[in-house]
Parts: sequence; structure tokens; C-alpha cells
Amino acid sequence: MVKFEGDFFVMIDQFLTYLEVERRYSPNTIISYKKDLGDFLVYYQMAEGDNDISKADKKVIRNYIVYLSQQDLHKRSINRKLSSLRSYFLFILRLGMLEHSPMDGIQSLKFYPEKQIPISEEEGEKLSEVLLKEDVGELERVIVEILYQTGIRKAELCALKLDSINFSKNELRIWGKGNKVRIVPISENLAQSIQDYLKIRQPQDAEDDTLLINSKGKKVGPKFVYNVVNKYLSKVTTKVKKSPHILRHSFATHVLNNGAEISKVQKIMGHSSLVSTQVYTNANIHELKKAFNGAHPRARHNEGGE
Repeated sequence: MVKFEGDFFVMIDQFLTYLEVERRYSPNTIISYKKDLGDFLVYYQMAEGDNDISKADKKVIRNYIVYLSQQDLHKRSINRKLSSLRSYFLFILRLGMLEHSPMDGIQSLKFYPEKQIPISEEEGEKLSEVLLKEDVGELERVIVEILYQTGIRKAELCALKLDSINFSKNELRIWGKGNKVRIVPISENLAQSIQDYLKIRQPQDAEDDTLLINSKGKKVGPKFVYNVVNKYLSKVTTKVKKSPHILRHSFATHVLNNGAEISKVQKIMGHSSLVSTQVYTNANIHELKKAFNGAHPRARHNEGGE
């Protein structure tokens, strides 16, 4: 990662501090911002022979977008980098270091999000059966079960602490995006799985209060979590996507299909807007059509037609 040095880069450090203290962004988010700014700096040095990115204009930004596209970077990733630059230039604009942001008029790239297909409820049952087998370790079992039974994000899972769990109330306290805290109920069997895991948990540092610790006594990272989820989903489904986010997507879809109120699911998922939760109601549109065709009077009169 690029190391920011020199008087000008003090502003970048101030920006990152602003994100941490004022905006209360998570450490992982701040790392992403720092990487995005570092990537742009490397490009700017290569293209303009200068370190002072505050001199960048729209032409430089447009050329940077072309450069990123030529690196076969996904449009979603390019948009994230543009968002980081937009926030940074806005920050130094407010400090009076710029008269105009080079990001003014620069649009994010349009793309169609890749469809997230949840596992079926039958596949969810198979997953639970697989996890009960004796050769499944307590750590791997609890990772998959927490993800599938709570809809928690991968980063949120890795950040869980020992005191995040209230066994007397069967609740999980989750620190989400923007350091917002939400309380999620957990089932008796999930609480038991966590307690079984705690019996074998052996941190390298006796004072480490992180919940998930691997066999080497170190904190579990996002890559490890992804590999665990991919391993067990591969045993129960042939769907292409087998990521922690698919389990989050599956959780929301399944509880909504079984009658959960969308506003309550919104709170459990940590969505700031109901619109984000409504995405999951579209995942099973086929079942919705079948329910309509079987229950609505007008639909029954038109059986056989579209």
C-alpha cells in the first residue's frame, strides 16, 4: 500500500481521521478509502509525473476511469474508487484548498448488478444436516450457522466480541455500518452451537476478546470465512455464487417467505432504508405469482392464461 508522506499528504491523513472520528466509519472502510487514494496517487504519478493530486482536473479523472476499465476492473469497483475520490475532493474543497472539485460532473458507471440467487429452503435444511455431522469443527459450524440464522454481514461476523452475545436473552449485539448497533435474536440451537464453540476456543492472546479465533489462536479473517462458507455450500447446492453474502440473502428471503414483517427484517439486517430490504421480496417472484394465481378471484377465473 502507498505510504503517504510530505506536507500535502497530511491532508490525506486528516481526511482519514475525519472518516474515523466524525463519520465513524469502520477500520475496514477506512482501509478501503486509503487504498483507493493510494491507487489514484500511483496513477497520477505515472500519468502526470506529480504527487499533488489536488491539481487533478476532469480530464485526469476521465483518463483514470479509462485506465481502470483497461485493467478489467468491475464497474462496481471503479465506482467505489470514484466515490472515494469524490469524498476526498469534497473534504479539501470545504477546507478551502480547492475552488472546484474535479469530480463535478463525473458520473458513476452504469451497470446491472449481478443477481444474487439465494439457496432454497430445502438446500438450507441440507446445510443444517451437513453441519451436524461429527467431522465438522465447532468453529466452521458456528460461522455458517451465525451467518445463515442472523443475516449478519461477513465483516460484522469477524468483528464480533465475546460480550456481543447475551445468552440469558439469546441476543446478539452487532456493530454495523456507520458504527450503528442493532440487536438480533438468536435461536436456542444457535446459542448452544456458540457455547459448544466457546469450550474449544483458544486465543493466542489471553486478553483477546474477539469471538471467532482460528486453530492458530488468531482472529478469523474475511477470506477464511468466505472459504468456510464456500466449502459447505458446495456440498448442498450447484449455484454459482457460494459466498457469505448469499447466506445473508438466503436468510432474508426465507424469513420473508415464511411471514416475517419486512420492517422487522429491515432492523435485523441493519438496512437504513426499507428499499434495501424490499430487494429480497423480489427473489421469489415465481412463488408470489403462484400464490396470486391460487388465491386471487380474478386469477382463478383466468386459469390457463397469462
